[in-house]
Amino acid sequence: MVQSSPFNFRRIVIWLGRIVLAAIFIYAGYAKLFRPGLTPHVNVPMALTLFAMQIDSYQMVSGSSSKFVAHTLPFAEIAIGLLLLVGWHLRVWATIITVIVAGFFVAVVRAYALGLQINCGCFAKPEPLTLMTVFRDGALLLLAVLMTVFAYQEARRPHPWTAAAREQS
Repeated sequence: MVQSSPFNFRRIVIWLGRIVLAAIFIYAGYAKLFRPGLTPHVNVPMALTLFAMQIDSYQMVSGSSSKFVAHTLPFAEIAIGLLLLVGWHLRVWATIITVIVAGFFVAVVRAYALGLQINCGCFAKPEPLTLMTVFRDGALLLLAVLMTVFAYQEARRPHPWTAAAREQS
């Protein structure tokens, strides 16, 4: 009889992290491309131009760099979110998502500390950058870090199904 893998705190955090962060990344990428519910007649190139303006408002990169980021980030968010959701090479995608979320967190904290009166740009809505945005991004960073660390820890342990098969041999 094959034994089911037991739930423990690490596996629950990995599972929740995959679902939550993948959903957020997929939706964030989609929202930046199609701007749902805001302006129904905006096409994708116009949406990417508006997103480039939001990136530029952070005053961290040049205009051409913000255009490059705006044209690549939404597609990368969707792809990485899907790969994280699937779980294929989980440690790789968890690490990449953690680095990306850390970059977002640094940008938001910097903009908040400088007192920039800008829109967050996270979900393509005109959402002002507030202390709540900083806390939200900090919580997502904590979840991403825990998920990544726990994924590496779980990879070092033998899987319960293969361990049971070895014991029966």
